[in-house]
Amino acid sequence: MAFITANWNPLGEAFYRKIELYEMGWSLRDGLKECLVAAAPYGGPIALLRQPQRPSSSARPQLEIYSSSGANMASFPWKSGPVRQLGWTVCDDLLCIQEDGTVLIYDLFGAFKRHFSMGNEVVQNQVLEAKVFHSPYGTGVAIVTGASRFTLATNIDDLKLRRLPEVPGLQGAPSCWAVLTQDRQTKVLLANGADLYILDNTSCTPVTPPGLSPQACSIVNMAVSFSYKYLALFTDSGHLWMGSANLKDKLSEVDTKVRTPPKQMVWCRRPKSQQPSVVIMWDRLLLVAGECTDTIQYTLDEESVCVAELDGVRIVGGSRHELLQEVPSACQDIFKIASMAPGALLLEAHKEYEKSSQKADEYLREIKEQSVLGEAVRQCVEAAGYEHEPETQKTLLRAASFGKCFLSNYPPEPFVSMCRDLKVLNSVREYTVGIPLTHTQYKQMTVQVLIDRLVYRKLYPLAIEICRYLKTPEYQGVSRVLKHWACCKVQQKEEPDESIAHAVSVKLGEAAGISYSEIAARAYECGRTELAIKLLEFEPRSGEQVPLLLKMKRSQLALSKAIESGDTDLVYTVVTYLKNEMNRGDFFMTLRNQPVALSLYRQFCKHQEQDTLKDLFNQDDDHQELGNFYVKASYKEKKLEARLSLLQSAVDEYNKAKNEFAAKATEEEMKLLRFQRRLDEKGEALLGLSLQETLHALLTSNFHKQAEQLYRDFRVPDKRYWWLKLTALAEKDDWEEMEKFAKSKKSPIGYLPFVEVFCLCGAAEAAIERRSEGEISTVLSRCSPTTDRALLERLNRARSTAAKK
Repeated sequence: MAFITANWNPLGEAFYRKIELYEMGWSLRDGLKECLVAAAPYGGPIALLRQPQRPSSSARPQLEIYSSSGANMASFPWKSGPVRQLGWTVCDDLLCIQEDGTVLIYDLFGAFKRHFSMGNEVVQNQVLEAKVFHSPYGTGVAIVTGASRFTLATNIDDLKLRRLPEVPGLQGAPSCWAVLTQDRQTKVLLANGADLYILDNTSCTPVTPPGLSPQACSIVNMAVSFSYKYLALFTDSGHLWMGSANLKDKLSEVDTKVRTPPKQMVWCRRPKSQQPSVVIMWDRLLLVAGECTDTIQYTLDEESVCVAELDGVRIVGGSRHELLQEVPSACQDIFKIASMAPGALLLEAHKEYEKSSQKADEYLREIKEQSVLGEAVRQCVEAAGYEHEPETQKTLLRAASFGKCFLSNYPPEPFVSMCRDLKVLNSVREYTVGIPLTHTQYKQMTVQVLIDRLVYRKLYPLAIEICRYLKTPEYQGVSRVLKHWACCKVQQKEEPDESIAHAVSVKLGEAAGISYSEIAARAYECGRTELAIKLLEFEPRSGEQVPLLLKMKRSQLALSKAIESGDTDLVYTVVTYLKNEMNRGDFFMTLRNQPVALSLYRQFCKHQEQDTLKDLFNQDDDHQELGNFYVKASYKEKKLEARLSLLQSAVDEYNKAKNEFAAKATEEEMKLLRFQRRLDEKGEALLGLSLQETLHALLTSNFHKQAEQLYRDFRVPDKRYWWLKLTALAEKDDWEEMEKFAKSKKSPIGYLPFVEVFCLCGAAEAAIERRSEGEISTVLSRCSPTTDRALLERLNRARSTAAKK
């Protein structure tokens, strides 16, 4: 036990420990001297901008990116402007903020991604200081210019620059400043001598920290906690003030007895800890201050940088990488000297059990008598998560497993979950990986984010193993990793297309949730069109293939794929694209080679583009369809000459198509139109009517001579004409004329009896409707014994009713 607590240092009611994470693998001759350093939180990468050892006109700074273990990830000479600040985004992209306000963004491997500017005013006045911060909106950048004005961008992915109000009396850069995030608003807290101001979008408000030492003449440094809830101020008198970030509450104030302004100051506070503490760094001194008047001091033997974390502070030096943190309460309870906590007793019981000592039974009996065995197991499991050394983890987990054997209803999930978490954490803490996550950070960041970070670092095998070990759903785990691997693979320009396409298809196989179209799109973006086409062959969904093929200008292939899919909407999409991209002749020739697409396009043109349909028929020399087109078009024309012209065109086309029947029928139609035009009495009222409709109109309007002429000229069948004449006479109630017509015409099928019945029924209906006793009597006189009985009854009732009136 003694060796575990050897590096513990008490501060108030808590203990602090410094754990070595790695011996750094980099080779820095002068350590971190003359370096601009930025390290990402959550065990992220480290960026160094190293100035040349012998400045000369040709020497350039060197930008280097390392893992947390010091493994080199990228290195290249800096060829752009002077850099004021480095910082990391939440996605582990490197931000380089230049003196002219330009922000350049690089990925983990030094590949340039994009850039943006902080505004024209910044270009003119230059950047004095800059800070990169993280907020609920994403990664932000704040700068102060030579004109003593602040500019903010709260989210670099949705850039909206905010120029904050002027600070009264401020000339040059403030003595210190920090970015605050309160109530979903981003503000700047700055000190100008002893005066404190808060800048928001519209105002500059002076504030006073409650209980600040009256000895302070100036605030020389400040630090905001990882959660933005707490604030620390360091004064020129050497006093450290700690309180809430809204400056309403004071937590403590400590006299450090060091008046030199510190190089760095960061908070060191566990999420659930009640003790506030701040780490202050000078050239050769590291000091931890808390609520009490005492402090913890560490001597630094090399240039170092402090990195604020969720549950501690990472200290990066030229030769080693350490973690300074408050010892978690579970670890204190178990490992503190002479501790009688349940977890400590269970650990001792297990050690004695492994020695086959009877003392194990005594410890267990003591724990059981206090009914705290469940608490003892929980403490050992929790403490295992806080320990960095695998051997200590195993010791605690074995003790927890030993204690579980004597519990009948202890849930296994916490123990199993911790074992899984530690296996994952130990794998990513390996030197070759270099992500020194704590269990607290791991739970905060989630497994999905950890997998993303491994993928971003191209550690695909480890990411896949973790997904399989944790049994992550395939579409969220293995498939997602493989897709990223494939997207990276297609960017390897030294490999031929065939080799890459084969490797991707073999590796991905039938993995669920992978879209080959996304991989093909990445290949196309890299200028590898042929590789993209080969990859699209593995994409089973035509709806994903076609848009990318169109984007790649492979329209013929896109049309073939759309037709193969059987999706008419997809075919229409491609055809519309081709129509807009090609000239008319090439477009029609393309469709001729694709009958399905041509047929669908014709259907579209029938409803939307009649003129285009005509051009299609002309292109194909389809005289039959052209004739049909002209006939249909003639029906829409109101003017007779236009109709006749269209019908003549139809006759010409039918003749070319050798369709005599259609040509003759169309000529008959034209003949009818010309006849209708000659009927001056009716004017153009007959135009557009069919032969039967024209005869009916003439008969009902008493143009009997014209109807007879039309009947003879167009050789209308007798039966049809007689029926039309009877119908017209009946509509006019002209029963006498109908009777004459019936007696004067000799129908070969015996129309006279039918006409008589037809006349009688019509006359009866008309007499009943008029309620004329004389007319009803006349109709009754014409009835015979064969007349319908129901009709006779109706006529008799109608006559009786008329007589009463």
